[in-house]
Amino acid sequence: MSKPHEQLLEFPCPFPIKAIGKAEADFRELVIEIVRRHAPDLNTSQVSVRESSGSKWLAVTLVILATNQMQIDAIYRDLSSHERVAWTI
Repeated sequence: MSKPHEQLLEFPCPFPIKAIGKAEADFRELVIEIVRRHAPDLNTSQVSVRESSGSKWLAVTLVILATNQMQIDAIYRDLSSHERVAWTI
Protein backbone atom coordinates (compact mmCIF):
# COMPACT_ATOMS: atom_id res chain seq x y z
CA MET A 1 0.00 0.00 0.00
CA SER A 2 1.31 3.46 -0.83
CA LYS A 3 2.03 6.12 1.73
CA PRO A 4 -0.30 9.16 1.68
CA HIS A 5 2.42 11.61 0.65
CA GLU A 6 4.40 9.30 -1.59
CA GLN A 7 5.28 11.05 -4.82
CA LEU A 8 4.36 9.13 -7.98
CA LEU A 9 6.44 11.24 -10.37
CA GLU A 10 10.13 12.06 -10.26
CA PHE A 11 10.70 15.67 -11.26
CA PRO A 12 11.65 17.05 -13.65
CA CYS A 13 9.82 14.78 -16.07
CA PRO A 14 7.95 14.96 -19.39
CA PHE A 15 4.25 15.24 -18.65
CA PRO A 16 1.42 15.19 -21.25
CA ILE A 17 -1.57 17.48 -20.83
CA LYS A 18 -4.67 17.38 -23.02
CA ALA A 19 -7.30 20.11 -23.37
CA ILE A 20 -10.46 19.64 -25.41
CA GLY A 21 -12.71 22.39 -26.68
CA LYS A 22 -14.86 23.49 -29.61
CA ALA A 23 -13.07 23.33 -32.95
CA GLU A 24 -12.30 27.02 -33.38
CA ALA A 25 -9.37 28.44 -35.31
CA ASP A 26 -7.53 29.85 -32.29
CA PHE A 27 -8.14 27.08 -29.75
CA ARG A 28 -4.62 25.64 -30.11
CA GLU A 29 -3.05 29.04 -29.47
CA LEU A 30 -5.33 29.64 -26.48
CA VAL A 31 -4.24 26.38 -24.84
CA ILE A 32 -0.57 27.12 -25.53
CA GLU A 33 -0.94 30.60 -24.02
CA ILE A 34 -2.50 29.21 -20.83
CA VAL A 35 0.11 26.48 -20.43
CA ARG A 36 3.02 28.86 -21.11
CA ARG A 37 2.03 30.89 -18.04
CA HIS A 38 3.31 27.97 -16.01
CA ALA A 39 5.74 26.33 -18.44
CA PRO A 40 7.35 29.20 -20.38
CA ASP A 41 9.86 26.87 -22.04
CA LEU A 42 7.11 24.86 -23.79
CA ASN A 43 8.40 23.66 -27.14
CA THR A 44 5.65 23.93 -29.78
CA SER A 45 7.06 20.84 -31.51
CA GLN A 46 5.65 19.01 -28.45
CA VAL A 47 2.10 20.18 -29.28
CA SER A 48 -0.29 18.09 -31.35
CA VAL A 49 -3.87 18.71 -32.40
CA ARG A 50 -6.53 16.17 -33.26
CA GLU A 51 -9.98 16.98 -34.58
CA SER A 52 -12.98 14.85 -33.62
CA SER A 53 -14.60 12.70 -36.30
CA GLY A 54 -17.50 15.12 -36.57
CA SER A 55 -15.16 18.14 -36.61
CA LYS A 56 -16.94 19.66 -33.60
CA TRP A 57 -14.09 19.30 -31.08
CA LEU A 58 -10.33 19.81 -30.98
CA ALA A 59 -8.00 17.95 -28.65
CA VAL A 60 -4.73 19.77 -28.02
CA THR A 61 -2.03 17.65 -26.42
CA LEU A 62 1.10 19.26 -25.03
CA VAL A 63 4.11 17.63 -23.42
CA ILE A 64 5.78 19.87 -20.85
CA LEU A 65 8.87 19.33 -18.76
CA ALA A 66 7.13 19.35 -15.39
CA THR A 67 9.21 20.65 -12.51
CA ASN A 68 6.83 19.86 -9.62
CA GLN A 69 3.27 18.82 -8.78
CA MET A 70 2.22 22.41 -8.01
CA GLN A 71 3.05 23.41 -11.58
CA ILE A 72 0.91 20.60 -12.99
CA ASP A 73 -1.97 21.44 -10.65
CA ALA A 74 -1.83 25.13 -11.62
CA ILE A 75 -1.94 24.28 -15.34
CA TYR A 76 -4.96 22.02 -14.88
CA ARG A 77 -6.67 24.62 -12.69
CA ASP A 78 -6.20 27.39 -15.30
CA LEU A 79 -7.24 25.19 -18.22
CA SER A 80 -10.29 23.79 -16.40
CA SER A 81 -11.49 27.22 -15.36
CA HIS A 82 -11.38 28.69 -18.87
CA GLU A 83 -14.83 28.89 -20.47
CA ARG A 84 -13.60 27.56 -23.84
CA VAL A 85 -11.99 24.42 -22.40
CA ALA A 86 -14.59 21.68 -22.05
CA TRP A 87 -12.34 18.90 -20.65
CA THR A 88 -8.79 18.39 -19.47
CA ILE A 89 -6.99 15.09 -19.22
